[in-house]
Amino acid sequence: MILELDCGNSFIKWRVLNTAAGGLFAEGVVDSDQALVDSLCAFENLSLRKCRLVSVRTSEETAALTRILEQTFCISVVCAKSASEMSGVRNGYDDYERLGLDRWLAMLGGFHLAAGACLILDFGTAVTADFINAEGEHLGGFICPGMPLMRNQLRTHTRKIRYGDLAAEKALTSHAPGRSTVEAVERGCSLMLRGFVLTQMEMARSYWGERFAVFITGGDAGLVADVVPDARIVPDLVFVGLAMACPLT
Repeated sequence: MILELDCGNSFIKWRVLNTAAGGLFAEGVVDSDQALVDSLCAFENLSLRKCRLVSVRTSEETAALTRILEQTFCISVVCAKSASEMSGVRNGYDDYERLGLDRWLAMLGGFHLAAGACLILDFGTAVTADFINAEGEHLGGFICPGMPLMRNQLRTHTRKIRYGDLAAEKALTSHAPGRSTVEAVERGCSLMLRGFVLTQMEMARSYWGERFAVFITGGDAGLVADVVPDARIVPDLVFVGLAMACPLT
């Protein structure tokens, strides 16, 4: 069994592949290293052999997690690294090591699945967009705050904005003008994300006409999925790229 980890700023997304059976054994999302270990240890028939991970956390945080996994499960851990070129994709950053690893792997996965020009939209703590042409050249991208950041900034800097997650979820059942603060904030932020998507689509069409694929991934992908009906929703797009960057036999 192979353990795969996507260590983001807020959460760790994990899944275990059963290579013998050729399928997914288990998956989940946790908010700490210990919670990850606890989740994995809950499986009596777990038999981990190797681990590969991508992390946007500090090197110290990533090293600490690696040690815990090696000591707890006696497995080797391989971490994805930046590259100027890999699997037919050329990193478009002037300093390729400055491109976030999660974005890099999502691009590898998207270009592999599209076999041509593609737009990658990732909706997590931050929202990112990346453009890859048919020759595999990364044309660059954009980063803006995601729903969690926008929501928290308003809560932090505006004293009277206070509401819970349940109220936020209920508010997002419509995009009508809000008749309460929670509705106004949640729907306003959601519309900002949807507008971002439309802008990226316009830019992609200016490059490639209609000859490109769109991939949407990340925890808040559902908030914008209907904006681009033809887009492919691929929750595990980073893991597709991770397998390409860190092949394990």
